[in-house]
This record gives sequence, C-alpha cells and structure tokens, in this order.
Amino acid sequence: MQASPLTHQTAPLSRAIADRVLALQQDKVPQDVWDYLKLCLADAVGIAFASRAYDFAHTSLDALNLLGSNGASTIIGQSTTVSLRDAALMNGLLVHGLDYDDTHLASVVHCSASAFPAVLALAEQRGLSGAELLLAALMAVEVDAMLGTQAGGVFQQVGFHPTGVVGVFGATVAAARMMEADSDALVRAQGVALSLSSGSMAFLDDGSWTKRLHPGWAASAALQAAAMGVSGFKGPGEAYGGRFGFYALYAPGTSVDTEAVSSQLFHDWALRTVAIKPYPICHFNHALVDAALALRQAHGLTPDKIASVTIGLDERQFGVVVEPIETKRAPQSEYDAKFSAPYAVATALCKGSFTLADLEDAARMDPEVLSLAQCIEYTHDDRSRYPNAFSGGVKIILTDGTELEHFEAVNRGAEGQLLSAEQVKAKFLDNCELTIPADIAEQLWSAMLNLDGMTDVAELTALLRTQANRAA
Repeated sequence: MQASPLTHQTAPLSRAIADRVLALQQDKVPQDVWDYLKLCLADAVGIAFASRAYDFAHTSLDALNLLGSNGASTIIGQSTTVSLRDAALMNGLLVHGLDYDDTHLASVVHCSASAFPAVLALAEQRGLSGAELLLAALMAVEVDAMLGTQAGGVFQQVGFHPTGVVGVFGATVAAARMMEADSDALVRAQGVALSLSSGSMAFLDDGSWTKRLHPGWAASAALQAAAMGVSGFKGPGEAYGGRFGFYALYAPGTSVDTEAVSSQLFHDWALRTVAIKPYPICHFNHALVDAALALRQAHGLTPDKIASVTIGLDERQFGVVVEPIETKRAPQSEYDAKFSAPYAVATALCKGSFTLADLEDAARMDPEVLSLAQCIEYTHDDRSRYPNAFSGGVKIILTDGTELEHFEAVNRGAEGQLLSAEQVKAKFLDNCELTIPADIAEQLWSAMLNLDGMTDVAELTALLRTQANRAA
C-alpha cells in the first residue's frame, strides 16, 4: 500500500497552527511588519473601490440581490449593508476582481484578498479595534503563506488556484481566534475548512470570471468554518496530512515536516515578501513589462523598428501566461489580457506604460499592439528565480539585425524592490478616484494608515460605505 505523502509528520499541523495562533500577541510583531501590513490592506481597499466601476462587480451584486441578503455588514463602496458572510464574499471579489492585489510570491497566494474581507466583517460585527483587525489579518496572511509555500507551485500544475484552495485556512484560524476559540476549536475549524476549500483554474481557458470569486468564497467559507469549530462541530483532527488531507488532494506528492514548517510561523514573517502590484495584470507578467519598458526607453524603440521579441520565463509559468501561444497573442477579453504575456509586452513596447485602461476593449483591439504580439515567442530562461521571485526577460531583434536584451531577476514590488509608501498611496488614490471623490480617498488613506489607533473599526466601515459611482 502506498504511504501517505505526510506520514512522516511528527505532529498534526492543524494543532501546531492552532497553538501558535493562540500565542501570537501584537507586541510580538515587528514594527516594519505592522507598517507594511497597513499598506497592503490600504492597497486592497483602493482596488475594491476601483472594481465597483466594472461589469463583474455589478453582476455579482445583482446575484446577491437575487438571493436576498439582510444584515448590518459593510460592502466596500456601498451605503446599504448585507449579511456577514455576503459582505466577506463581495469584498473578497472586489479586492481580487482586477487582479491588481498583492501576492505572496513563494506560495502564489493573494493573501490579503481573503484575509482582509473575513476579518473586516467579523471585526465590524463584534465592534473590535483596528489593532485587533490588523493582528487577525496578519495571522491569516502568515498561515496562508506558510501553507501555500509548501506546495512549491504544484497547485496550479494540477489545476487549482492557490488563493482559492489555501485562502480559506488562514481566514478560518484568524476568524476563530477573533471568536475567542481555544486550541481544540481551532483544530476543528481547520478540519471543517478542508471541506470548503476550492478553486479551479478553468477560467484560463475562456477568460471567464470565476477566479475573481475565489478569495471572497474563501473568506465567506472561513467565517462558516470558524463558527462551526467554535460551536463544537467535529471536523477532521488533521486538515493537512493523511490520505485525504489538503496536500494529498490538492498538491499530490507534497511532503511537509510539521515541526520545521510550523516553527517558521510568526517568526520569519512572510508578509515581508508579499508583493504589491505596480500593474493590473498577472504577477508573472510584471518583470516582462518592466524589461520591455527599460529597452523601449533606453533605445527609443518604436514598433516599426522591431522584427521579433522573445520573452523568457520559467517553464512552470508557461501554462498561465504564454500557452497556448496563439490564444495569448490575441486575448478575447479583459481577463484574458491579464494573463497574456505577449499582450502585456506588446502593449508596453507600443505605449510605454500599462494601466487599467489598457485592458479595455478599445485598447485590447489596438491593431498596432496585436500586430506586435504576433511577433512574440517564448522560451525557458535558466536565470529565473521562480518561484522565489517572478523573474522575466525580453530579447528583441530589430529590423536592422541588432539584438537587445533586458532581464529582471526580481519583479518590482517584490522583496528587495518593494513599492514605497508614496508609490502605494499614488496607486490607492488613482484606484479610489475611479469611483469616489478625491477628498474621501484621502480620508480613507489616513484611516488605513492609522488603523492600529482606531478603538472601533466602525470608524473605518463608515468611510468604506461611501457610495461608489459606476463610471469607469
């Protein structure tokens, strides 16, 4: 009989996580981690307001109204309130909807997109302080990063979206801690979360919207799992190991040493390696865009001077952003475009930038961009540091035969190239101002950066309920 991939564990990982979650206190968190967390959550809020301008947000809200949702919980950009779990669902969808939210690179998990909506909903319901919200969000981010990193990119290779399948666990333990769970309740909650973990990569085949749903579903499901665990509902005592545990199901072949892994939790601070995005596209494309822009600026490139372009990535990234190449050269939707390296590079070379506007239909059908995209090939680059960094390079052959090349070992926004507070604020204001007044955006920025001094998060949610307009 074949052994379980986790049979060598010295202790259940669920219990180790539970005990460490209970032990964490605010005074154990380094100041730089605390400060960067506030930037990540502020970034998430800005993206949520921007998302309110798009069809996917309107359609999702229509679905919510179809079912009916009464309650006192806040959806970002909406004056009317809804039920607790529906608020978490919608806020996760809004944060992740533009694929502009932060990513923990080693796990490829968009941690804030499920962590923040879950803890915001619960903190609002319970009248908790901003510091309590922050601590819970940090717990969720750290647990997700730890769990996701162990799979080493396997999730995507077998068809699962890492954020979807991992995000429910971090949000569950954070929510259970906010509900004053003991260790046994935290273990039960993680066991319940195992049955609620989900997220298919099928959206890559047709540019459909389901990926947007994954973090919100994780946040909403986490609230349910936490409540079940705290109430005494019996879940499996080990969510991660065993023949039907998380890794056996979603990342077959993964081997985890509980003691080694759990000892890193709340010690190595994965948040320091969370990357805030400078571009509203898949993180795999960011280094490529920066490389293309660097060559364009250094050599005064225009499309008519370019004969061919070759982009270099780790081959494990191919299935997400370059294959099938014919489809990626001509994305059929805004969401297709986000996951197209040829489109991202061609846009950067033609226009000298990449913004949300470059995902609109008119931009996506630009004949100059599409023509250049047809000249783009791809290859494996041994210099890539994936999955520790989302490296990428661009090689251009000009019409006169000149060869140009630029390689980015670490994508901008990642550890070593973190965006500054000023850069994050500029992104935040640009996003907010798509749907709300500039003065409210400034107030929100100040509130997010001073969240740890807020005695009741009701001060924040009052601002978050600013009614967003629909103009993109």
